[in-house]
Order: sequence, then C-alpha cells, then structure tokens
Amino acid sequence: MDLLLQTMASIFNPLTLMLTILGTLVGIIMGALPGLNGPIGVALLLPFTFNMDPATGLLMLGGIYMGSNYGGSISAILLNTPGTEVAACTALEGFPLAQQGRAKEALYYSISACFVGGLIGVVVLIFFTPLLAKVALKFGPPEMFLMAMAGLAVVGSLTGKSLSKGIFAAAFGILLSTIGPDIMTGTDRISFGINQLRGGIPLVPSMIGLFAINEMLSQLDNQEGSLIKVPFKEITFKEVFSKLVKSPALVLKSSILGTLIGILPGTGGAIATFIAYGEAKRTSKNPELFGKGSIEGIIAPESANNAAVGGSLVPLLALGIPGSATAAILYGALTIHGLIPGPRLFLINPNIVYTFMIGMLITVFIMGVIGVYGVPYFSKILKVKLIYIIPTVLSLSLFGAYSIRNNLNDVLLAITFGIIGYTLRKIDIPIAPIILGIILGPLAEENFRQSLSIAKSESGSVLNYFIMRPISVVIFILLILLLYTNFKGSFASKSESMDE
Repeated sequence: MDLLLQTMASIFNPLTLMLTILGTLVGIIMGALPGLNGPIGVALLLPFTFNMDPATGLLMLGGIYMGSNYGGSISAILLNTPGTEVAACTALEGFPLAQQGRAKEALYYSISACFVGGLIGVVVLIFFTPLLAKVALKFGPPEMFLMAMAGLAVVGSLTGKSLSKGIFAAAFGILLSTIGPDIMTGTDRISFGINQLRGGIPLVPSMIGLFAINEMLSQLDNQEGSLIKVPFKEITFKEVFSKLVKSPALVLKSSILGTLIGILPGTGGAIATFIAYGEAKRTSKNPELFGKGSIEGIIAPESANNAAVGGSLVPLLALGIPGSATAAILYGALTIHGLIPGPRLFLINPNIVYTFMIGMLITVFIMGVIGVYGVPYFSKILKVKLIYIIPTVLSLSLFGAYSIRNNLNDVLLAITFGIIGYTLRKIDIPIAPIILGIILGPLAEENFRQSLSIAKSESGSVLNYFIMRPISVVIFILLILLLYTNFKGSFASKSESMDE
C-alpha cells in the first residue's frame, strides 16, 4: 500500500506531470514529421533528463515513445506521408478516406485505436511482465525467422489489383535489404563499389523517398489546387468511439497481436502493424475496401503499433533486453541513472519501476486528449493549397532524411527513392510491400542463417530442428493459414475483376 501511495505521489507531482505532457506532445510532433521519429526524439531529449529524478525523466521519454507512435498516422492520413514506419499501413487506408472528405473520421478512428491499443499494452506491461518475459526467452532463431515470414505473408493484403506486382515489390524490398555488409561475415554485398552503399540501405530515407517525395512529385500536376476536391464530412469523436466500442473484436485482437509481437526483441511496431493489417483483411467481411479506404485497415495497425509500446518495455524491464530501437535508448537512460534493467530492478528500485509503468498509463490518456482535440486543427491541412504544401513537405522530408545520421548521402538516397517510387507508381507497382521487404529482409535472413548453423551443430537436420520446437510448429501452421487466406483473397479479387 505504501508503494502504491508513493507511486501515485510521484506520478502526479506537478513537475512530473508537466514534463510527461511535454514529452507526449513532442513525441506526437516528432512522429508526424517525416523522418523525425520516436528514437530521434528520445535521443534528443535524453541529455535533459540527466539531472532529473529518474522516474520523471523516464516518464518524459516514455511520453515521447507513446506519442510518436500515434503522430505518424496524422501525416499518413492527411498527406500520404507516414511520419514513421509504423504508419505505412495507415497511409494505405487513411489517405483514400481523406480524399473522400472523411479525414476527420479517419483521424478520430486512428486516435481511438491508438488509445485502446496503448492502454492494453501498458496494462499487460504492469500485470504480466515477469510471465511474458519468460515466454519471450523461448523464441530463438527458428521462431523469429517464422515470425518474419509471417510478416512477409501479408504481402497478399498489400498488393492492390495485381498479386504478381505485389510479390515483385516485396522481392525488390528484400533485395534492397541485402545491400551492404553480410550479416554473418561482414563481407560487402551488392554495393557495386559505391562507398555510400557499403553500409546498406537505411530504412528512414528510403521510406521518406518512397512515400513523401513520391506523393509530392505525383501532386505537382495539381499544384494550384488542394489535396482533396470534395467537401469535408463532419463527424464527432463521440460517434466514432461509440462505433469502436460496439464492435471491439478487431481492436482487441490487433492490440493483443501488437503487444505479443512487441515483446519479442528485434521485431518492433512495424512488423506488428503489417501483421495486424493482414489479419484484419483476412477476417474482414469487406476485404474489397482495403486499399480504397477501409476503417478496419486503420483500426488494426493503429491499435497494434501503440500496444507494441507496452510490449517492447516488457523484456527491457524484466530481462534487460530492449524490444525496439526506442527501448534501447530507454535502456541507456536507465543505466545513466544507475538503474540496471532486469529482475533485480523490481527488488532494488520498485518505486521507480512502478512509477514508470503506471505513469505510462498517463501518457496514453494525455495522447488521447491531445489527439481528440487536435483533429479539427490537423484536418485543416487538407485545405491548404498545394503550392504551399509541396515545398513544405519536401523540405521537411529532406531535413528528416538528413537528421537520422547527419549524412548528405541519406538526402540523395531519399531523392533517388522518391524518383523510383514515382516511376513504380506510374506502372501500378505498390510501395508498401517494398517497405515490408526492407524491414523484414534482415530479420528473416539473420535468423534463418543462425537456424542453419545451430541445426548443423546440434541435430544435423534443419527440419528436425524446427519440428522439435513446439512454438515453431504453431507459428508455421499460422503462417500457412495466413498465406492461404491472403492469396485466396487475392485470386478471388482477380477472378471477380475478370468476370466484370
């Protein structure tokens, strides 16, 4: 009881509360700006926490983490420019809705799903951390490889009209992910002697080019007008949230998926969003709406990405293993304050760790309030003329590409990928599968090769190595099911279009 009272007193300390609000607001802004994501925001404000109380500093950084995962959906819906990689799926559905005059509805569904997902992820963090951390330890290279393949299996949900073009796009993304040093040996691959490619293709500049710069190049023909040519359809947050609550199955399922995937170190929210999106299309009663403006296609990834925040903190706090890039920076923040993440943290500093975990619930509510009251103002971006939007977005995009590593080569890469994306768009090749391939390629390759090495040294048979692991078998069955339903849906859509 004393611990709970101390925790509440620490959380609702005026200074702690103010800095938590500030952190969440900064996170939303950083997430909405192309390239300026959560890890950058946490890294930038990390030095300011050195002289703070540990719990206060951690909550401010936690607010940035939670807010940035939501912020990316704002630019994804309004500009078809995901601020973060976790918002890539949201752009597929949110921007078509915005073009139909339903921007406010899409934004309200986004913040509602983020709120519920974030809440579930943090509740799981508070009550199930030790148990879930033990489960995460059972995931070895075979399980992680199959998780990556499950992520790639959703390509059927991202292909649009042509399955073959979607598979080509995903394969192109995987090919791009192999450029640079070999994961196991460090040998240079497919760099063609170009020094700038020896380090590989970074995700953020490529995503900025394929989405943001590509979209602005596509809008150049219409620069005198605005992004939409239809009147806004008015809707209130109460209407949206009541619909969400009446049909909770999708948001709950996606939130649980996001939490569980977030717990696995090295996966992150992007994989969670793609898998949740694919699963939503697989089970949808209206799969034909996906890619044209599906509300389900917003709810699923948005609830999953914020649920993954709480999930990624589970292995960080319980095992000392960061579950994402932002969690890795938070690990550094903990050690700077003399706190060593792991089981002993709960014994030696229970007041700090519980203040942080329960305080993350506050960041969810703060994010919800800012998001709900901000929607009417965010949506006004669509009324701004393109002659102002195009140079602004392009400038922010190039600045975001540069800011990742302070490297002008990344700016050149972003421009190159923008031209590639614009060219692919002209021949109807989808962009999202390329990002999926870039994200999942290294994860699949590394864990598959590790599985091969371990299998040869232990059992001599790769098949036996996979079969003898129950979790691998379960994931493999789910993978087959996911492949079957997604590809069946794609072929059915193709048949319908041929009949017409």
